[in-house]
Amino acid sequence: MNDKQMQSNYIRIVGKINSNLEFSHEVFGEKFYEFYLEVPRLSDTKDLLPVIISERIINDINMDIGNYIVIDGQFRSYNRYEDTSNKLLLRVFVRDIFVPDEIELEEMKKHPNEVFLNGFLCKETKFRTTPFGREITDMLIAVNRSYNKSDYIPCIAWGRNARYCEKLEVGDHVKLWGRIQSRKYQKKSDSESYETKTAYEVSVTKLEHIKTENNRKREDEPFELE
Repeated sequence: MNDKQMQSNYIRIVGKINSNLEFSHEVFGEKFYEFYLEVPRLSDTKDLLPVIISERIINDINMDIGNYIVIDGQFRSYNRYEDTSNKLLLRVFVRDIFVPDEIELEEMKKHPNEVFLNGFLCKETKFRTTPFGREITDMLIAVNRSYNKSDYIPCIAWGRNARYCEKLEVGDHVKLWGRIQSRKYQKKSDSESYETKTAYEVSVTKLEHIKTENNRKREDEPFELE
């Protein structure tokens, strides 16, 4: 990984194509498409993750539903204006893709979903306890990208990690490892009805707090989330 972006935001996922390619957008004549990849968990459940891929990367890859592929890329955020407000969209951005043989696939299925992020806490942490007594801390990590852009990635720490992350402050530099998970939740609408939505976030398995370097806010230098 010689690319600086890949060194601060890297993901490898192994899974089964779950949907057909749909046109997403075009940049300088290069077309991008979206599809969903079904990625297994060790608990026998699955995560359904949204993926963006360039037409130039697909080449001769068979993108039929049901085929297994391996993706190396980044977990990115995008702002989309919907219903008079900005919505944060999270997507797996493909940098490389290949089809594993049967032996490679069985080995890669042991670790089908790996993420590394190197960034800064850009929002106050939120500690909570589930109805089953599990401790969770919600975080939002800003990871720098080229051209003065950043990706804003929701992350969740559990148990002992949650208790430690609760004490982190806005601007703290962290490195974290984990996996992307998809989670269904109910959102109440104006009409008192509930709508089922899907959240995407990084479930943290390991975290390193870089205490010698941070961008903590100061009273005379307020931190603002873009």
